Amino acid sequence: MTGHSTPADDRSPSNETGVRSDLKIVITADSASVSFGGEAIHPVHYFRILRSRGIEAWLVVHARTREELLKLFPNDQDRIRTVPDTMLHKLLWTLGRPLPHMIELFTLGLVSRMLTQWMQRRIIRQLVAEHGIDVVHQPIPLAPRECCLFYDMGAPFVVGPLNGGMEFPMAFRKRQSRLEAAFMSVGRWTSNLINHLLPGKLRAATVLVANERTAECLPSGVRGRVITLIDNCVDLATWRPSTAIQKDPAAPARFVYLGRLVGWKAVDVLLEAFKSVAEATAATLEIVGDGELRGALEQQARDLGLSSRVTFRGWLSQPQAAAALQAADALVLPSLYECGGAVVLEAMAVGLPVIATNWGGPADYLDNTCGILVDPTTRPSFINGLATAMIKLANDPPLRLLLGAAARQRIVDEFDWQRKVDRTLAIYDEAVRRTKHRPDDVDSCVPSTAG
Repeated sequence: MTGHSTPADDRSPSNETGVRSDLKIVITADSASVSFGGEAIHPVHYFRILRSRGIEAWLVVHARTREELLKLFPNDQDRIRTVPDTMLHKLLWTLGRPLPHMIELFTLGLVSRMLTQWMQRRIIRQLVAEHGIDVVHQPIPLAPRECCLFYDMGAPFVVGPLNGGMEFPMAFRKRQSRLEAAFMSVGRWTSNLINHLLPGKLRAATVLVANERTAECLPSGVRGRVITLIDNCVDLATWRPSTAIQKDPAAPARFVYLGRLVGWKAVDVLLEAFKSVAEATAATLEIVGDGELRGALEQQARDLGLSSRVTFRGWLSQPQAAAALQAADALVLPSLYECGGAVVLEAMAVGLPVIATNWGGPADYLDNTCGILVDPTTRPSFINGLATAMIKLANDPPLRLLLGAAARQRIVDEFDWQRKVDRTLAIYDEAVRRTKHRPDDVDSCVPSTAG
């Protein structure tokens, strides 16, 4: 793997305004959706912002989200190309449903994604031939070791920002089953071989990574330039402080959790911590999200005597989730396996302080100026740390306001989707210039580590 770098001061005005505006770009992904949550929203944001700027862009995805995309982009329906949901796709999905999430993701799920990419190749190569596409960009999946089929596309290929290389904190390794742990170990060991067989990532012109951790676990043999770029950002038009909600500083603090109800999110740990918070303050906790553990977590809340203080809201749309954050006083995210953690940025964008695990993505976004990070050293100390942080914020409304204002400003300065697209356009431009006389991606390009 080559060294990685950041484009020469990619926040400078010259980089954000001095790149070509006539680039023709294909954004491709397995899924592109606002309603799916998680990383599926990334290709939507790229396409949305590029088209809002009048840039020639196409979106090539699986048909499962076609109707949603056509409603989101009524004026760009001719630029959305989809591959059909074949019988094989449906069979793989059906067979994968009973499997543990991580095993399904990298077995039958991977086969399904490779099938989609094989079908997308034909569409993309046709777009390249007909429209003179300058760059093909695959922003997701984020997994740094996952292979891909986008090579020999006739235009430079950019992949990422990738984000991965995570492990559970040592004290919580048992949260991952032995089967999943063994499977992940074998998968990492074989990833280099698979990436050489399906070398899209190795032959990409540019590989974007969110952090050093991810750069270190890329498959060996990456030929292109490796550049650091944040993966998660915020649409400031959706996630913003409310001007309609007037919060009473004397009212009980309202904490909110927003995310899937699955094991690695550690909502059970949060409920244990909130037991102490409920005994010491009049605070409330709202759980926004759904998942396989919802029933067990609701029962746990009842067993802890928290039914009157903890509310389970279920899944909410993005506007509804934004409203839930706007009405709250702080977000708590106890997740133990969070490579990114977009909800942290979304809460910061609406002006909330955040309490999160000092591990993975949240530790990249937060510091003591805008939130509280809790070390997952042991289960008892982690529970106590979460409880202490919540009690501190519950009892200090001015501190909540101070941290929330700093959080909002940090988002505006560093994590705005518009700024990210500015930087990405500069990266596209650089990749095109570097591969100008080598149309078959980076097959004969000389890798560079320069900024």
